[in-house]
Amino acid sequence: MPDPIAFMVMPFGRRPTGRSEADVPAEIDFDLLWFRVYRPVLQEIGYRPVRADADVGSLIITEMIQRLVLGDLVVADLTLANANVYYEVGVRHAARKTGCVLTAAGWARPVFDLAQMRQVRFPLADGLVDEASATTARAHLAEGLRRLMEAVSPVFAGVPGYPAQSDPQRVAAFADLADELMSFDADVREAFLAPQSEQRTRASEVLERHGHKPAVREADALLLLRMLRDLVGWDAVLDYVATLPRHIARHPLVMEQECLAMAKAGTPGTAVKAAARLEALIATYGETSERLGLLGGRYKQLANEASDEPERRRYLDQAINSYERGMTADLNDYYPTSNLPRLYRKRSAEGDEALAAEAEIVTMAACRRALARRAAEEWVRPTLLGLAFDRGDVAEAQRLLREVAAEGPAAWKIETTLGDLEGSTGAHAEKVQRQLNGVLTALKELLPPISPAEADQGESQQ
Repeated sequence: MPDPIAFMVMPFGRRPTGRSEADVPAEIDFDLLWFRVYRPVLQEIGYRPVRADADVGSLIITEMIQRLVLGDLVVADLTLANANVYYEVGVRHAARKTGCVLTAAGWARPVFDLAQMRQVRFPLADGLVDEASATTARAHLAEGLRRLMEAVSPVFAGVPGYPAQSDPQRVAAFADLADELMSFDADVREAFLAPQSEQRTRASEVLERHGHKPAVREADALLLLRMLRDLVGWDAVLDYVATLPRHIARHPLVMEQECLAMAKAGTPGTAVKAAARLEALIATYGETSERLGLLGGRYKQLANEASDEPERRRYLDQAINSYERGMTADLNDYYPTSNLPRLYRKRSAEGDEALAAEAEIVTMAACRRALARRAAEEWVRPTLLGLAFDRGDVAEAQRLLREVAAEGPAAWKIETTLGDLEGSTGAHAEKVQRQLNGVLTALKELLPPISPAEADQGESQQ
């Protein structure tokens, strides 16, 4: 009788990890990982190992799906983000009840959904998989594979009776859930589309109807957070995060919004706390342009609030460093880059003016790309408005003001933009300053009126 077949799903060749930690290799040779670790371990536990690159012929996808469905065991390496691997895991989970094992190096950070699933982790300090690393990895894998081979697929576990005909009662319950989700989406949309004077009240009503259920979907929580951020205020964001189940509150996107709200809420000392939380978030889940941009914003805030020059300079350097890393992480994201020109000029070190000019070019190119792709980018026009102020281009600033007003931006975005624009105005000739100040006045008029309760709260925080 032939040995059962184990189908290995993993990347090929050498791949950079994109990580800079001391215990994480700069790149991994996945071919060596296959030959020195996975292949011998699968043979050791009694399987005939087959890797995806053994497929030949014109119908590669068909053959790959056949092996995913028919293989006695599928092992998927999640060490690095890889769309093909993620797709293949989904195929196997839907096709077979057991026999799919997820593996990864101990330092890996799989995407959020897969990170919640059980995995076999193994040490991998050497990306070239020397003999010492291979021996240690093989020992961890052999034990872990035996332990998880009979684990039930999340598809089969989550849908009792799958793939046979579902229970009619469950179908009806799912239809009720779909109706409820449609109602939730409609309520949120109605709050955003309401007249400005009613948005805060409508948003609070949506939160009351949908925000306090014992079971919370991640997508719903993120949508409610955006609604509260844009239509109610930072304290409401923090209050809502405090009610979320731990696994939702620890979602990286939720933590990003919580850190932003902490810094924006106005309580003394929260900018330092928010910066520390963002540093920890980046250390745990990795660098993205968004996280590094948020971190740069907190250091920029601390620089503006600094009481002495050495402290201001230190925070300014940290802000620039964070934004530079954010720019490098994704040159298509104008958010980190757009803050750099003013900060370079404020620092005024040797070479900073040239760096500011380069950052403006990168920002402009990224903004134009976003507009050309018709992406739903809520900051692109405020960013272009900032560049127009920096150049002293009054006509462009006036044009962009009309577009910002037409988009109906949230109050907090206008307030953030105003601070940056006011800093740019004074760098120009008196006539240009007067014209730009007119744009600033018109921008301030877009802010909703402050209620007496909010005014009292503001005075109590001063």
